[in-house]
Amino acid sequence: MPTASFSNIPAPSEYFRLMFVGDIVARPGRRVIADWLPKARHYYNPEVVIANGENAAGGFGLDVRTAEEIFRSSVDVITLGNHVWDRKEIFSLLEREKARLVRPANYPPDNPGTGMTIWTGHSGFRLGVMNLIGRVFIPGALDCPFLAADRLIEEHSPHYDALFVDMHAEATSEKKALAWHLAGRAAAVIGTHTHTQTADEVIIEGKTAYLSDVGMTGPHEGIIGFAQEEVVERFITGRNSRLEPAKGRTQINAVVVDICRESGEARGIYRINEVTK
Repeated sequence: MPTASFSNIPAPSEYFRLMFVGDIVARPGRRVIADWLPKARHYYNPEVVIANGENAAGGFGLDVRTAEEIFRSSVDVITLGNHVWDRKEIFSLLEREKARLVRPANYPPDNPGTGMTIWTGHSGFRLGVMNLIGRVFIPGALDCPFLAADRLIEEHSPHYDALFVDMHAEATSEKKALAWHLAGRAAAVIGTHTHTQTADEVIIEGKTAYLSDVGMTGPHEGIIGFAQEEVVERFITGRNSRLEPAKGRTQINAVVVDICRESGEARGIYRINEVTK
């Protein structure tokens, strides 16, 4: 493991450490996470690993086989996004794996699955994991993510010690607005969806860790994980042709957040951006 911006020792005993892995894209993403994550868990010492898996099956959606593959790679909880409904078998999987698989909470309530789970670490610390989706530039019958977050916090806050939120959205302003809306109520609000890691990590009001986008885990070459020529052709022709994952090197984008066990507030946030051969 290369040198990180913090020490490769366990978090201080008064801190709970989580790792969040950016959008896993297709087979290259699944392969690199299977190889990298067991070593990373030893190096960074997170108590829980969360990963966004909405692009894990061929770049679009998640299915049973790919979900199981990600869990075997030592991911504890998978979050999703706007491709959640791309593969119909996800319906039964969402119901069966409610403890480890969450989809955006602000889809209409009659959809399968849950937008919130509570993960208990080996120390007994209870982390609430919430998944939301933005409405700016994202089509669909979506409820307000801000109000959905309020409802879930009111319902579940007695049952967790700190809250982590994956905000899957296009607009940076919408992501940061949610972080300010939840400042002091969530330990971390981390953005996903754009596949491009941002460098704006901050702890808002000394309580809530924020990053506009954690980035992507998968093909490093190409355009947001997909073959360059196919993406360029889309822009030139306007045809919505099928996209394949890019070949070549892979990358891992992730973030580590340290949370005070007593207050449930963030005390540190650290980006990970590695490229494999």
